[in-house]
Parts: sequence; structure tokens; C-alpha cells
Amino acid sequence: MKDSLIIALDFPGKSQVMEFLKPFEQEQLFVKVGMELFYAEGPSIIEELKKQNHKIFLDLKLHDIPNTVKSAMKVLAGLNCDLVNVHAAGGLEMMAAAIEGLDAGTPSGLKRPDCIAVTQLTSTSEIQVNSEQLIGVSLQESVLNYAALAKKSGLNGVVCSPYEARFIQGQLGTEFLTVTPGIRPAASSQQDQKRTATPEFAREQGISAIVVGRPITRAANPLESYLKIKNEWKGVYQ
Repeated sequence: MKDSLIIALDFPGKSQVMEFLKPFEQEQLFVKVGMELFYAEGPSIIEELKKQNHKIFLDLKLHDIPNTVKSAMKVLAGLNCDLVNVHAAGGLEMMAAAIEGLDAGTPSGLKRPDCIAVTQLTSTSEIQVNSEQLIGVSLQESVLNYAALAKKSGLNGVVCSPYEARFIQGQLGTEFLTVTPGIRPAASSQQDQKRTATPEFAREQGISAIVVGRPITRAANPLESYLKIKNEWKGVYQ
């Protein structure tokens, strides 16, 4: 999990995913399956990706009453994913229930999926935190509070922006995972992300894993873009 580059497979269906993956036959990838793809294809897309020996982050961001989240996680645990997530805003009881569900649903002999909590989306701004969510502290303080609750609940880490990761690890330790979307090479557009950063900046912040989508999936040469970003993330310059 540490030092992983996770590719966000933000495609509408299986055929587009399989076409995208053709150049990556020699690569064992860590890929993210989000709501659009999972809702379109269901568990079969997870099975197909596992056949290709890829690691999977199932990004469904569960947020419901504790019993519902527990039951859902018990089902998701049987899919053999490597990483799943919830919304930290669901609270301590809900996050703890997610872990109970994963423990109960993981088949004997297999490792339980790691579970992380979304703190604040990278599309969320300071103004939205204060004026829409009516949270009376800064965005950073909100993220740190959610991260502390996630650790207290037994989760493995959080989803955060690159700008909060160092503070989270300073308070909660470097073993507590920080997974950061919104990673863009220096020349890329921010698109709908507001708190973005380069792979190099993410590496300097000691981030556990980065999630990269469109700069790879929409690139003219996805494999070349992947390898370039991966090298920048690893600090390998040729």
C-alpha cells in the first residue's frame, strides 16, 4: 500500500476499461474502481481486474447508519479488494461498524481490506466548509478532526488533499495511511479539483499513496504518462 500510484478507472463500462488496460499487460497496477464503473458493471468488474492480477481500491465512500454500513462492508469484503472507504462524516460508530463488517465478511485465510475515510473532498474549498457545511473551523482543522476520529475508530487511514497529509502524519503517525487524489503533473489542468498538487510535491510530503485519473486515462499515450508520473512520484529522473 505504501508508495502506491493508484490509477482511477473513471470509465462508464468494462469495454472502455479493458481497452485502456491493453498497453499495461506487463504492469501490475493498483487501480481505483469508483461509483460510475461499479454501478454499471457490479462485482464482475472486480473479478475481471483481479484475474489480471491488479490491486483494487473500491471507492464507494459509504455513508449511512452504522448497521447499514456494517452489512454493506460485510458484502464488499467478499470481493477480495485491497482497499475500501467510508465518509468520516458518518462518525465514530459508523466507521467502527465498517471495520466490524469487513472483519465478518473477509473469507478465511485472506487479508481484510484496508479501510480509509474520506475527510473533505479535494473539490471542497474553505468557503464551502464554512458557508455550506457550517463548520466553524478551518478546512485543515476539519480534516485533522476527521482523521483523528478515523484512527480512533480503527481505520487504516484517510483520503485527504496533499496539503493536509504532513499534519495528519505528524499527529497520528506515519503508519496511518494518507491517500491523496487531485494529483496532477505540473502542466495539467486542475479540472474540477480545487486542492491539487504535483507527484513530486506529494512525495516530499511523505504521502502514502496518490490517486491519478485523467492525466493518465485521457493522455494520448496512457502508458507513457503513467510511467512518467510514476517516476516523478518515486523520485526517479532520467
